[in-house]
Amino acid sequence: MNKKIIRPVENLQEKVAAMRAGGKILGNLLGDLKEHVQPGMTGKEIDAWVRAEIVARGAKVAYDYLEESFPGAICISVNDELVHGAPTDEVLEEGDKVSFDLDVLYDGYYVDSAFTMMVGKKGSPAVKQMIATTEKAMWAGIDVVRAGAKIGDIGYAVEKVLRQGKLGVIENYIGHGIGKEMHMKPDVPNYGVRGHGYTLKVGDTICIEPMSCLGKPANYVDRESNWTVKMKDGSIGCHCEHTILVTEDGCEVLTLPD
Repeated sequence: MNKKIIRPVENLQEKVAAMRAGGKILGNLLGDLKEHVQPGMTGKEIDAWVRAEIVARGAKVAYDYLEESFPGAICISVNDELVHGAPTDEVLEEGDKVSFDLDVLYDGYYVDSAFTMMVGKKGSPAVKQMIATTEKAMWAGIDVVRAGAKIGDIGYAVEKVLRQGKLGVIENYIGHGIGKEMHMKPDVPNYGVRGHGYTLKVGDTICIEPMSCLGKPANYVDRESNWTVKMKDGSIGCHCEHTILVTEDGCEVLTLPD
């Protein structure tokens, strides 16, 4: 029997309107960020640009509201860094892999999205393939979202694509519900059994965020930053994410750019 999931009280119409608007701000900002990033930039320079853009576009910097202070407005994870990368003075070089993970707060509601890219025009074909496969896995998970679907259906779809692509599947960092809080129930793992887990309902908002790697999936939190998650074997990590609304006729991806 599934446990009842308790959420903060929210008005569905208010929630959907706010998360649609916030999602559009976030999607467009990340689309612009992808064009903005160039070799020679530092993580802290990019972070400052993102912070200014969030405010200029009418949203709030979500990471400023964490209980445990995060040293930036956006997570920037380079090469063997998987997720939660604290911005640094490290210079991005041609061919680096970089993942960006960003939440914004708009009208009392959070939205969350992430993407991984190669810096510049050059890069490892294996890394490019990893990015493409991880994005494909995310969309495979999104494709099964509807009222009545189980969380296990999403995880199964995501995991199948990642394993077919011969990628390491990260299991200790997962997707989640989102709304009045940045991280809410239900948990949305990137692995699962079809027909198992929480049953999605109209109005639910969840984040699907597969993470993968070219080596073994074991990872650790860097002690210096106390935030940045790195791959234990030094392999390259990948992360992508969208915020999804369950609708009466399927689902809506809230964090796409125009």
